[in-house]
Amino acid sequence: MKYFLDLAKTEGWNPGLHDALPFYRTDPQGFFVAELEGKKVGCISAVTYGEKYGFMGFFIVEKAYRRQGIGSVLWERALDHLGQRSIGLDGVIAQQESYQRSSFVLYHRNFRFEGVGKGVVSDWLIDLKSVPFATVEEYDEKVFGVNRKVFLQEWIHMPEAQAYGCLNKGALCGYGVVRRCHKGYKIGPLFADNEAAAQLLFSGLGASAKGEPLFFDVPETNPHALEIASNEKMKKVFETARMYNHPPPLQRKESVYGVTSFELG
Repeated sequence: MKYFLDLAKTEGWNPGLHDALPFYRTDPQGFFVAELEGKKVGCISAVTYGEKYGFMGFFIVEKAYRRQGIGSVLWERALDHLGQRSIGLDGVIAQQESYQRSSFVLYHRNFRFEGVGKGVVSDWLIDLKSVPFATVEEYDEKVFGVNRKVFLQEWIHMPEAQAYGCLNKGALCGYGVVRRCHKGYKIGPLFADNEAAAQLLFSGLGASAKGEPLFFDVPETNPHALEIASNEKMKKVFETARMYNHPPPLQRKESVYGVTSFELG
């Protein structure tokens, strides 16, 4: 996994410092490396979420070895691993046409915003680790569209991260995670039933990154999330194309304020 994260860092994707374990344990068989004469030259991930859905990421070939067919070999290996599942990916804009040739369809764009961490932890927020995990798992599945229990257990307990839940009359109405990255901190996911809960979570998570660069990956399909980024004077620094080769799982799109990660969906 170190190779994957090192390449992602080189590409400027700013992975989290402790992403390796949650990513790997989600699907230990879903990470592939290309070698040429014994040297690693590229990688791709193809992580399964049950029998019907998978997500591709970390599709990187080192610059000196591009345009030699290595990417095509990695791509086919990833597709083979995922089989007949519906597959999602967050592709860089430059590769969008290439993915379309493999029957992937653009659903929406995701924007990465950068700002400066600030905020307060409201009394409405609670440390997510104190919420029964089954409650968090159930809420996440309703929003994300499929169960990702293994990933979630690792994600909310990773070092140098903070996870909060938002409660309304004792019921979970949103949650979010912020984690340390090579540069600053990154929020993801941020799921909430409404804009008020999302704003409380954003502020609480921002408090954990006070004074540091703070990144927030927002789907263009949620105008309220874009409004939060605008109100916080964040600037757009990157974007991806969210694409699928088959209809994706039924997600509660209006509750997705912040994407979990560009690598695993």
